[in-house]
Amino acid sequence: MNLLELKSVTKAFGGIMACRDVSFATKQGQIMGLIGPNGAGKTTMFNLITGVYAPTSGSILFEGQELVGRGPDGIVAQGVARTFQNIRLFRNLSVLDNVCIAVDKHVDYSFAAALLRLPSILKREQEIRDLALEYLTEVGLADKANVRADSLPYGLQRKLEIARALALKPKLLLLDEPAAGMNPEESLDLAKLIRRIHQRYNLTILLIEHHMDVVMELCDTIFVLNFGLKLAEGTAQDIQSNPDVLRAYLGEGYKRVRS
Repeated sequence: MNLLELKSVTKAFGGIMACRDVSFATKQGQIMGLIGPNGAGKTTMFNLITGVYAPTSGSILFEGQELVGRGPDGIVAQGVARTFQNIRLFRNLSVLDNVCIAVDKHVDYSFAAALLRLPSILKREQEIRDLALEYLTEVGLADKANVRADSLPYGLQRKLEIARALALKPKLLLLDEPAAGMNPEESLDLAKLIRRIHQRYNLTILLIEHHMDVVMELCDTIFVLNFGLKLAEGTAQDIQSNPDVLRAYLGEGYKRVRS
């Protein structure tokens, strides 16, 4: 079953075509890679899926329902969460509070009860903190819960973004270059984390990444964009041996490295 399906999606900014007639589908439970050179239109695709941009034409379906026109909040409510290429944390808040903000979206309480600090609210707040701590434990940040987000090393800030996205209880998780700025050892550790949360939370994941070892290790299928157009689609083995992909993105030496 397709969880996400894009049909002939085009996005133009004035006279510039960021993507043109792009179609692909992500099956439920799949990890799909979205790769291509810088400027290929990958993050634009994420922005279209999450309602940051509206497509110029085309359709974006999630669980068979049209996402176009719903807006970012409505799309999050449908079960879509994301991380960002440029980390977007509440830097002056603690690591725990960053995740509590996301958990809070799923907790119902009245404004009056919150204002009066009724016992029910105090109980809910503790539940929120307990849930947030579970997500931090999942990504290995429980011992950093009370430090400021901006004091974390870059790689741990990436993990905090993932914890915050998990707290939104998504069905579809979009990861935009989660291994950016990481060394090979950190990238391998991140790949293990992504595999673990994929299995634990029964997620479907759409992954943008330039670390090809991470992509080839994780992804069931890979979609390649170049200049906003589909270049190729297939398994990791298909993509590694595709001459068009080697020429446009991976480089002719990539096969020799992987062989």
